[in-house]
Amino acid sequence: MERNREHELSISRAPVLLWVGLVYSATIILQNTLDPRLLQSLLFTLVVALHAILHWNTHILVRNQPWVYFLIQGLLIFVSALLMPVGFPAALIGLFPVLIAQSISIYYRKVKIIYLSLVFYAMFCLAIVSVTEAERLALFIPLFLLMMIVLIAYAVLFYQQVRQRVRTQTFLRDLEIAHMKVEELTLANERQRMARDLHDTLAQGVAGLIMQLEAIGSHLQKGNSGRAEEIVGQSMRHARKTLADAREVIDDLRSEAGSDMKFEEVIQEEVEHFTHATGIRVALTMQIRLTWPKIVVEHSHYIVSECLTNIAKHARAQHVWVTVTDKHEVLIIELRDDGIGFDTDEIGKSAGHYGLIGIRERVRLIGGKVEIVSRTGEGTLIQIYKPVSKGE
Repeated sequence: MERNREHELSISRAPVLLWVGLVYSATIILQNTLDPRLLQSLLFTLVVALHAILHWNTHILVRNQPWVYFLIQGLLIFVSALLMPVGFPAALIGLFPVLIAQSISIYYRKVKIIYLSLVFYAMFCLAIVSVTEAERLALFIPLFLLMMIVLIAYAVLFYQQVRQRVRTQTFLRDLEIAHMKVEELTLANERQRMARDLHDTLAQGVAGLIMQLEAIGSHLQKGNSGRAEEIVGQSMRHARKTLADAREVIDDLRSEAGSDMKFEEVIQEEVEHFTHATGIRVALTMQIRLTWPKIVVEHSHYIVSECLTNIAKHARAQHVWVTVTDKHEVLIIELRDDGIGFDTDEIGKSAGHYGLIGIRERVRLIGGKVEIVSRTGEGTLIQIYKPVSKGE
């Protein structure tokens, strides 16, 4: 509020000084036409100049004690009226209402504005009585009230426009800041998305090829060339699939359009690939009744793929149980193994191990929840819950 008030007063300086200049000219002309007084005119000029300087610095002078500013300005106007015994009506009627109108921007409480108006009205009447006959009050008071109403009405409209412009500028400034933050968040989200997609395609694909190559080497050492040749064929198909997935990710980064994916097919294919690559037996249970959006299917596919890759690389499991169902409009994905388990408190603390972090990010993106339960030597259970959202 303080900054807005100072801004309003700064903007109002030009019209106020223009008005003071017109009042000064009218007073000088009126005085020197009927009763020329050079010395008093010079003193009046100095007083009005000081009055104008105070107006120019109003936004600074009213920060702490605005009543001191108004008191000094009122006294200057009172003195200027005493200096101009003929032209004083123009000074009093022209300058006192300006101060009252100016108070609208300084005092936001009506009580203070009314109190200040009464004080200036009293000073106006006192100045009239000091310079001329008291009977002339009946002539000057209506003019004073009329001028005060006109200037107050103008001040109200003027400050409303100024405040509206200030609010508009503030809104545009806030909008620009918000736009920059959105761009930063969009860029950060896009980088995270690219990191997830690269991890879930190239990294997992290469990891699968390494496991198959290790299996080939093991079979060759045992002299089982037939099985080694079979895995070579699987490796070639897996390499082609990895390349296709990488291209699909690149295409997806270029365009959001993509082919429709069937939930059961992608999960079944991923499980079969895992079994052929590792030899670990998987018990798959699937019961999908709802039609889920592509983004849910895509993220669920990568979640299952990442979980199976982690099992192959770290769990040393003999059996894996995969369950994908959507009961009571809630998608439930469970992966359980009988491996060595791990400490869940270490998730995200080891550099280069971002699989579980990626799982949590993907679950968050589809509006779901993930629970990871694992103890050393007791295997691992990962459960994902994704309720149906509005519009799905």
